Amino acid sequence: MDDDHQSQAVPATMKAMVLTGHGGVDKLVYRDDVAVPQPAPGQVLVRVTATAKNNTDRKAREGLYPTKDKDEVASFQMGGSATLTFPRIQGADVAGRVVAVGEGVDPARLGERGLLDFNLYPDDRRDINLTPDYYGHGADGGFAEYVAVPSDQFHTVDKADLADAELAAMGMCSYQTALHMLTSANVVAGERVLVTGASGGVGTALIQLCRVLGAIPYALSTPDKAGALRELGAEAVLDRSDMDGFTDRVRELTGGVPLDAVMDLVGGDMTDRFIDAMIFDMKARNSYPRLSIAGASGGNLSEIMWTRIYLYQVQVFGVSHGTREEAEQLIGWIRSGELKPVLHAAFKLSDLHRAEDYFVSRGNNFLGKIVIVPDRQWADFGEPFALKETT
Repeated sequence: MDDDHQSQAVPATMKAMVLTGHGGVDKLVYRDDVAVPQPAPGQVLVRVTATAKNNTDRKAREGLYPTKDKDEVASFQMGGSATLTFPRIQGADVAGRVVAVGEGVDPARLGERGLLDFNLYPDDRRDINLTPDYYGHGADGGFAEYVAVPSDQFHTVDKADLADAELAAMGMCSYQTALHMLTSANVVAGERVLVTGASGGVGTALIQLCRVLGAIPYALSTPDKAGALRELGAEAVLDRSDMDGFTDRVRELTGGVPLDAVMDLVGGDMTDRFIDAMIFDMKARNSYPRLSIAGASGGNLSEIMWTRIYLYQVQVFGVSHGTREEAEQLIGWIRSGELKPVLHAAFKLSDLHRAEDYFVSRGNNFLGKIVIVPDRQWADFGEPFALKETT
């Protein structure tokens, strides 16, 4: 690497949390002897300041991506062999600073702060992305002190009022998934949209994005989060712990009009009730009922009568990753301040085991994102957002 392509001395080795195989948190090993990656042509080397944690980190680690029948597979394998190999550094939603550039990258990028578009795209530029893979799965991610990524996927965000931990909390794994759910279902201004799993990263992103697009979001969550979700933009919050009479409650909130679309992160037994809330009065509809699904936190199997799907012309969209254009649109909204971070807490990288346990044990009992900050960067970028334990 040319000295002109470095803004500061980059060490030969770094600290990283390395995933050594499928299993529990014991498979995450904290090491201090991992080689710092070298930026290839067209890449930048990023000194990581914060990386958001996503549920996909846990699912990939535990091997919880069933793709056929009820059998669980070790990792999703779209279009060939598995790309998750070990050892692997997880962490998709990376914020940090450019400290070195590869061949062909303008050295003027040195020192820039940015946010990673987490996708491993199948080729240079397409308007669809049918091979969902990402940094932290098919390539090393941000649970480390440094990561090398494509220059054109590390987007500069220099908003002074946005801390690095907050920027990481707005990462593409949640926000791009949310936007692709809405664009796949062709949600437009004025439409009423139910957001399930509303307190998580994708859910809070969906609520904000509905408002940006002019749609009206209704959140499915718990009463203790209702105030925060309404402040974020939810028109109303339905209690997920009491699904009896769900369609009647929707009818009351909408003035008797069915929901136009459902953005579902829950699945399981609830899916059929979500469809009910879109089809109870087809004469009042002006568009097809639409269901975008990008998660199954409530269960991987749903019992639905196919006659209901085709007779009521329900359109179903499976969503995982979005497109480059959607990522670039999101960066524009982040830069303009139209999207706001929803950050719950920060943990040190060396304390990732505790962060994983907290994420699972608390379930969805918190709002927003958890971010992981390298220990060397903790004082500047993590400590102001450290978890405040309550008794």
